[in-house]
Amino acid sequence: MAGPTTAERGTRKPNGPSSAGPARKGGSAPRRPRLPGPPVLLSLLAALLVAGGFWVLYGSSWVRAERVEVSGTRVLAPREVEAAADVPIGTPLISIDLGGIENRLRKRLARIESVEADRSWPHGVVLKVTEREPVLLMEKGARFIEVDAKGVRFATVDKAPKGVPLVKLTANQSASVRRFGEERLLREASLVIPELPAPVAKDLRSVEVLSYDSITLKLTRGRTVMWGSSEDGEVKARTLTALMKAASGAGYFDVSAPTAPAASAS
Repeated sequence: MAGPTTAERGTRKPNGPSSAGPARKGGSAPRRPRLPGPPVLLSLLAALLVAGGFWVLYGSSWVRAERVEVSGTRVLAPREVEAAADVPIGTPLISIDLGGIENRLRKRLARIESVEADRSWPHGVVLKVTEREPVLLMEKGARFIEVDAKGVRFATVDKAPKGVPLVKLTANQSASVRRFGEERLLREASLVIPELPAPVAKDLRSVEVLSYDSITLKLTRGRTVMWGSSEDGEVKARTLTALMKAASGAGYFDVSAPTAPAASAS
């Protein structure tokens, strides 16, 4: 039997779906481009804010160091502190090394016990200084070396500050010096001063250090106090106050062993 003619094959529909796909009603509409969603917009905004903030802090002239403020000085001049601090004027305030400034000041000015450097936005650096206070003086020719409550020698002055007693290290080459060293003995003497009763501290004229446990106080009116070592300072202070009341006419007081104090005429 003969197959379909050419005309018949042309009129038949193919078994499978058309390769052209189904026709859309009304034709095909063009697609619109998608806009960024809210999360993307927020991310872009955050990036812009970060970049802007970075520029303000590091690139603009709005927040740069233009001045230095110094407070807390008593003997040091503010301009002296400012010069030693060497704050990089014109540098972005955010990039200034505050710790480096503090270290420079402590190293260059021994009178400074502590210092706190901080930023004062938008153009300032603030330096809060605490100076060492002398509790003892060491004679050096016609001048005086100031010693603080920690035994630190921090300055040499031409005139003795009023009310600050002299310290005399009479140990020389004794075994105590060889064992503890002069600096340790000086520190022991300085530790005694804050422990003294107020009336005794007011009348104190000099401190003599013979050894670690032999510190003697010279007071007005020829009175002497054998203090001993710097240990048990609070107990010794209470004992000395009571002893001076009980033996007001005495000239010599011994509280080196505070549980067994003694007083005598000289």
